[in-house]
Amino acid sequence: MPFKKLNARFPRKRAFITGASSGLGLELARALAQQGWSLGLFDRDLERLAVVEGDLSLSGVAVLAYPGDVTHADELTVAVNSFAGTNDGLDVMINNAGVAASGSLMEVPLEDWRWAIDINLMGVIHGCRAAIPHLQRNGSGLLINVASAAAFGSAPGMIPYNATKAAVVSVSESLVGELRENGTQVSVAMPMFFRSNLLESFRGPIQTQQRARELMDASGYSAAQAAIDVLRGASRGKTHIVLPTKAKWVWAIKRWMPSLFVNKLLPLAAKRE
Repeated sequence: MPFKKLNARFPRKRAFITGASSGLGLELARALAQQGWSLGLFDRDLERLAVVEGDLSLSGVAVLAYPGDVTHADELTVAVNSFAGTNDGLDVMINNAGVAASGSLMEVPLEDWRWAIDINLMGVIHGCRAAIPHLQRNGSGLLINVASAAAFGSAPGMIPYNATKAAVVSVSESLVGELRENGTQVSVAMPMFFRSNLLESFRGPIQTQQRARELMDASGYSAAQAAIDVLRGASRGKTHIVLPTKAKWVWAIKRWMPSLFVNKLLPLAAKRE
């Protein structure tokens, strides 16, 4: 289990999570709550956030809930600063909030491009900028950015999602070098399909949404298991957390044989679909 290492590394147990009222964000919160972590939860869904705050508080967890939108840098910064101020610091920041958008380059409206970029990419950047000063102050912080296997899978018809998640990977890799001297670890999670609420705000062709839901339902992989795997990978110091296990083969092929992957394997996968 990842918690022995994480708890030993961060005895104060202070974590802030965006997109925390459902899906992977909620399961990350639950997993850390079971270990007695103090949590800052940020989400734009006020009703769900209130329910999560109430449930975790009843179990004795110290929870501070902050309704807000990751596209608004000031809202997120104020929330992170408030949590860190109340808890005398911050150990772990998890930038999890994200949305799904699909379509080909020419069919995706510019409005949907901006929507996906603002949430999936700029939301992560806003979270990083808000948390890094606190993580650096500790000299041993952990920053986890949640991307997707779409970042390297590059499936046709998912271009806004692919592009924004690939950008999150690039930002994370850049931050590894920027923050290493200050003792801050950076990890980026790249999960394949798992059951979640991601499709509730989906934008794109209905056929793509239906196919994505089928793949989620058939994956046999839950958000709760994904949360454990993310925390396990981060506790081991991994920069790239690819999950579940079968996704690691796709990741390896893309990294070592990119031309084969793009020119041969992707067309085969498209034909099968």
